[in-house]
Amino acid sequence: MDNSGKVLVEKLTKSKIFKDYEVAFRGATGLPFTLTPPETWGLPLQGDRNESSFCAMMGSSSKSCAACLEMQSRLSNEADGDPVTVKCFAGMCDTAVPVRLGERLVGFLRTGQVFTEAPSEEDFDRTAKQLIKWGVEMDLKKLHDSYFASKVLTADQYQSMVRLLKVFADHLSMVSNQVLVREENTENPMISRAKDFIEKNQGDDLTLASVARAVNTSTFYFCKMFKKATGLTFTEYLGRVRVEKAKSYLLNPHLRVSEVAFEVGFQSLSQFNRVFKRITGFSPTEYRDRLSRNQPLVAARR
Repeated sequence: MDNSGKVLVEKLTKSKIFKDYEVAFRGATGLPFTLTPPETWGLPLQGDRNESSFCAMMGSSSKSCAACLEMQSRLSNEADGDPVTVKCFAGMCDTAVPVRLGERLVGFLRTGQVFTEAPSEEDFDRTAKQLIKWGVEMDLKKLHDSYFASKVLTADQYQSMVRLLKVFADHLSMVSNQVLVREENTENPMISRAKDFIEKNQGDDLTLASVARAVNTSTFYFCKMFKKATGLTFTEYLGRVRVEKAKSYLLNPHLRVSEVAFEVGFQSLSQFNRVFKRITGFSPTEYRDRLSRNQPLVAARR
């Protein structure tokens, strides 16, 4: 897995907007909640403070855990465009909601471990028989208690919750570029100085070497540390800073797109169009048109 994907997700989960939403979501639903990179292997909700006790028991056995892992793999494979909900062998739902940064899939908002109708004794017997068939050894009394202690929402309630997650995923997609270029890195002052220098000089013909000199370090060391801290190469980061600046200029209908491109530091209109669309999902012209018509600024999957 590309380590930069993990870094991007880590930065997003540390952002104020994500933390505020997480607190609200957990408080309203009592369900587990996380944001994971696209190619996460494992049980993303395992160990969550809202984890279902039944799911925690399943995760403790390698045989039942394998079934859970297969379900999580299905979620990651199927949820590339729209939210996807699947049911596990025990009848509980898990959901993955894609978060995109322009044309790039950043990760998935994940929640679940919930029934969409109250489980019955018959349901439990069927689940227990399946576990016995797999050779799973568990205390049936504890298993029974944890199974019926699991969260239950109606199907309509659960779908409403998924729609709220989709709204947040779209919002997170819109602000994620701002988060990535504006989050302060308190662990490494050199990176903070570099970000400040780039922000103040983004309209100039900046190079990796010129920024490295500005923070008094070698090009090789700066390149290595900058990618480690931000999850982005210098070129990727500079492009994102320039696109954020371009968004504000595009609010002015009297400025031509070509004027905006050169004002923020791009050397050609074609380069500006290409980078802007990769980051936002729209061309600069499309972005400006949607702003003028108050349309959503989240690109549909193509």
